[in-house]
Amino acid sequence: MENKTIARTLRLLSQLMELHEENPFKIKSIANAYFKVDKLPFALKDKPIEDIDKIDGIGKGLAAKIIELLQTGELKELNEIIQQTPEGIIEMLGIKGIGPKKILIIWRDLSIESIGELYYACNENRLIEAKGFGLKTQEEIKKAIEFKLAANGRFLYAQVEGFANNLYDEISRWLIKVDNHSALGFAGQYRRSCEIIDELEIVIGAEHPEKVEFELPEFEPLSLIAAENSFITTTEAGLRIKIFVVNKVDFYLEWFKQTGNTEHVQKVLALAGDGPFSNEEEIYSKAGLAFIEPELREDFDEIELAKENKLPTLIQYEDLKGSLHNHSTWSDGVHTLEQMAVYCKDELNLEYLGICDHSKTAVYAKGLNEQRVFGQHQEIDELNKKLFPFKIFKGIESDILSDGALDYSDDILKTFDFVVASVHSNLRMDEAKATARLLKAIENPYTTILGHPTGRLLLSRAGYPIDYKKIIDACAANNVVIEINANPLRLDLDWRWHRYALEKGVLLSVNPDAHRTEGFNDMKYGILVARKGGLSADKCLNAFSLDEITSYFKTKKDRII
Repeated sequence: MENKTIARTLRLLSQLMELHEENPFKIKSIANAYFKVDKLPFALKDKPIEDIDKIDGIGKGLAAKIIELLQTGELKELNEIIQQTPEGIIEMLGIKGIGPKKILIIWRDLSIESIGELYYACNENRLIEAKGFGLKTQEEIKKAIEFKLAANGRFLYAQVEGFANNLYDEISRWLIKVDNHSALGFAGQYRRSCEIIDELEIVIGAEHPEKVEFELPEFEPLSLIAAENSFITTTEAGLRIKIFVVNKVDFYLEWFKQTGNTEHVQKVLALAGDGPFSNEEEIYSKAGLAFIEPELREDFDEIELAKENKLPTLIQYEDLKGSLHNHSTWSDGVHTLEQMAVYCKDELNLEYLGICDHSKTAVYAKGLNEQRVFGQHQEIDELNKKLFPFKIFKGIESDILSDGALDYSDDILKTFDFVVASVHSNLRMDEAKATARLLKAIENPYTTILGHPTGRLLLSRAGYPIDYKKIIDACAANNVVIEINANPLRLDLDWRWHRYALEKGVLLSVNPDAHRTEGFNDMKYGILVARKGGLSADKCLNAFSLDEITSYFKTKKDRII
């Protein structure tokens, strides 16, 4: 059992204990343990059992619960309290904006025991009658439920990736036995690297398609059912899967048809004809088009660009030379600054690291006050001597305050090599206020990068509304880079706005927002959506070499002076 699973289990236990109004001191102890376990820099499963109660913040009682989880995979105390709690009440804990205290009122005072009943009550204006609720809270809960319901059966790309790759390998091995010369490929949203996956589509081109179709329902990892022109199933987790089987001679045509969105496919085939085709390149060639990468097949302007041979050379992971916007133990990171730097240098073969710990307003994340900024800069200077020629750039993730100001004076801001300006608080803004707030931050001469521009969390929190064109135009006018936050929960700036930014001359930066060494791996998800947005390496800030980005940061600061 991984640390995150243990942490989530402890958190659920503390929430349910609060729902059942148990001992508040015990609840607080378990809730604190959730935060502690989630931030541990080592795996508890690798720790000797007898040493667990020696970990700071974990006493004998909590250690016993952790050991029980590690040894049995479950917690007896949690199972007992779950038995006393309606399933719908437990589901409510997953709704943003309502914690155990409000859920207890919903359950006990309003006799509501499911999300469906709660949504109905919101529509009937019933929640405003309850203690601690008002019209605004009711509307927020209603919107959160709508968002949650819309997310059912939908998955982040990163959630699907591991399963999809394992499934591909299993089908490949199975096909060797059934039809040794088959062709196989992912299609649909997954092949287009969409940030949200509604369905995993796979195409098989078989020498003997009838045999494959006959045997496929017996393929053990899936319970497939023959549909009109495919085989379908839904996994236990709720992921829909569709498998198409065609004669091998038709594989590339079918693969093409099932990959692009409907409009893209129709427009290209209207130019290319019906085939057969020996590969996808031939389809585009016969259509009089340059080859269009799968990520771009969304019917934006890719066909027009392909006609004029003006498609960008899409960025690749190997183009990245450094990683910007990362956190260490100076704020809320798990690994030390040196550990983060050494990982980038030795494991990822990068040339530089931009450290951007949280600023002083983020007290919840141990944000750096002015004295600690100075202390971190001293450590960076020492590490840069030690790790040369690798370089750590002095950055900060400065909070954008409600009025759009950054939370340090100019005297402090000028000590950084670069500044990532981000919103972390007061997220409930209308479009006019959110846009004005960001515009003021962008116009601050010390702002280098606009971090996760909308604050969205995919499938769980819609970003605050902004006027994208005004924001992008302002970044162009003020020489501010826009972040593609590579955390698979964010992927913000949305890829649909990358092209507009690039047309305006705005640089983008693929930033992992890493809080531990493993977080650097998220850059691959940032690259996938960057490719969808048409980003090329020369327009990506952290694809600049060490010399180039050093010069870029210096030029930016020189303009202020």
